[in-house]
Amino acid sequence: MQKPLVCVTLRGRTVEEMCNDAPKAVELGADIVEARLDLLWTTEEKPASTEKTENGEKKTMEMIVNQLELDAIDIEDSINTISSSIGVPLMMTCRPQRQGGHFPGSEEDRLSVLEAAIASKPSWIDLEVDIESSKRKDLVELAGKGTRVIASLHSLDAVPSSSEITQDVMDAQSLGDSVKACYSTKDRKDALRIFESALQLKSSDVSYSLMGLGPGGDWSRIHAPALGQELVFATTESGWHLAQKGKINASDLRTAWEVLEYS
Repeated sequence: MQKPLVCVTLRGRTVEEMCNDAPKAVELGADIVEARLDLLWTTEEKPASTEKTENGEKKTMEMIVNQLELDAIDIEDSINTISSSIGVPLMMTCRPQRQGGHFPGSEEDRLSVLEAAIASKPSWIDLEVDIESSKRKDLVELAGKGTRVIASLHSLDAVPSSSEITQDVMDAQSLGDSVKACYSTKDRKDALRIFESALQLKSSDVSYSLMGLGPGGDWSRIHAPALGQELVFATTESGWHLAQKGKINASDLRTAWEVLEYS
């Protein structure tokens, strides 16, 4: 049983923070690190208020994410710094708001960012499957053979049936070297549909990475070796709250694989 590659999404909302997180990601077991370029257009602030739990304890509310204007970031300089500072295989992503990302500009602006990212020659580039077909084809040709393409789908809608998820992945297999599909889960029934689809895809020849964001979303990550997945996405973040978000720490992921004897 071959273990999947572990891709760790770098934490931070500045170039410096992402670059500083890369060595930690490698230390925790990353084979690849992902730079989410769209996060450069965001800032975080702690809320002034707190809320009380049922037992009377105070709980700090989630961070507030603020959106920056498009011209607030010199993206070419940022890409060059990230590319030159990170010495491990690098994936670059610029997620649009329609798929849960934070890029503030038009689609034309975003495609220009992706062109600049590809020009820096990363190991991987993430290209959403819903990019207009002719423009997406141009980006794939620009990537050439030196940069592998992730054909990605991030759905914010209700999780479809397992057969529909499988079809989503199968339909996207010609659009890149590997397909990444991520769905927002509300409960474990949603997560089970994702897991069932992964079992269906195991017998296919599709290179894929399937996961959820929300309760049970980490099931397909934890059991990825048994499901035949090529890539698994993890984080350097730690804490019990990750399970509710469907995420997993990179070191905890590799430990789980050892405990489950996925070798």
